Amino acid sequence: MFEYMGDRISKAIKNIRGMGKITEENINDAMKEIRLALLEADVNYTVVKEFVANVKEKALGEEVSKSLKPDEVFIKIVKDELVSLLGGEYTPLEVKENFVVIMLCGLQGSGKTTTAGKLANILRKKYNRKPLLIAGDIYRPAAIRQLQDIGASLNIPVFTEEGKSVLEIVQDGISYAKNEKLDYVIIDTAGRLQIDEQLMNELKEIEDNIKLNETLLVIDAMMGQDAINVITGFNDSLKLSGCILTKMDGDTKGGVALSLRHLTNVPIKFVGDSEKMDGLSEFYPVRMAERILDMGDILSIAEKVEGIVSEDEAREQARKMQRGTFDLEDFLTTFKQIKKLGPLENIIKMLPQARSMGLNNISINPKDMAHVEAIILSMTPYERKHPEVLKATRKQRIAKGSGRSVEEVNRLLKQFEMMKEMMKQMNNGKMKMPF
Repeated sequence: MFEYMGDRISKAIKNIRGMGKITEENINDAMKEIRLALLEADVNYTVVKEFVANVKEKALGEEVSKSLKPDEVFIKIVKDELVSLLGGEYTPLEVKENFVVIMLCGLQGSGKTTTAGKLANILRKKYNRKPLLIAGDIYRPAAIRQLQDIGASLNIPVFTEEGKSVLEIVQDGISYAKNEKLDYVIIDTAGRLQIDEQLMNELKEIEDNIKLNETLLVIDAMMGQDAINVITGFNDSLKLSGCILTKMDGDTKGGVALSLRHLTNVPIKFVGDSEKMDGLSEFYPVRMAERILDMGDILSIAEKVEGIVSEDEAREQARKMQRGTFDLEDFLTTFKQIKKLGPLENIIKMLPQARSMGLNNISINPKDMAHVEAIILSMTPYERKHPEVLKATRKQRIAKGSGRSVEEVNRLLKQFEMMKEMMKQMNNGKMKMPF
């Protein structure tokens, strides 16, 4: 998501670099490029027009003209305006109350049921809550079965009932949650192919009779600008507290995320970034703007690492990297931890300059990762700590033990040495970030 748009914007910004002074004349080409990038990403025309006007006005202002590095100020202005479009401040989900009830709503096919499971997974893992999923889509037996399967896979309880209205099921489900000492209820509701009176009446009945802490609209980001009409339609009838954009890992251009808050005033709270049950991320406007501009998203990587790697372990590994004593034993430990973070290419995309270095399209075969692990495991503990002793005969034994070739063993050792050298350069301050 956002990759093509981000590349175009970054290219426009690079053309500003090196200019001693920003003038209307030399900024016009960059602004034209940025305008086209946003329009091609399916950002609403009115939003684009306002964005360009704001950036241009601030870039030609007194602060920039007096700056010693006007290009850096221009980059900051573009970033700040992107953050503003994306919603400004991070809007968290309600997690402080002792007992929370949220309702998910949306059109059919938006991914509500899967999102309910993902959300429950986050609440349990990150916030230590005890969630209950309520199956409120009584019209599609497949939806109830799907929610039950998701609940079973996550070991999260699912409440279902037959022969009752949706409101009765929700009321009984909330009573069940309180009796079972569960403290967070997620209601999965029915969807329609389009907004209709029956759907809205059903949702409104729940809203009128149940104390809801949150009402979240789940919306398919692939819809493009039609998503704005859907949000407006739901928001006219319900008190939406936020929305969740699904399928942001697909071919969507991402423009809806840049238009949504500005046009509807409904904050984005989560984005779905993979089909797996851990594929839901809290939405931070600043982090998203930095990813668009290829500045990376180190904070999100850190959050993914949290809970997998202890603080003491992380500090010890960092010290070894700084001292240059990071060996293959440490690499194996880190490698196993990285595997728990999910697809490695998704992590790499969050690194600064990932797109400019061509890392955004990288594809890592899980089998290749298994081969690397097999090679290292075929070494003795001494060899992992002292890879310099690995000569021809040892490499042949390792290759045979891991079922790989000597060439693959040599390639791994070479890549490890390159990684150590890169770490050394970073610690010596020789590698600089572009922004």
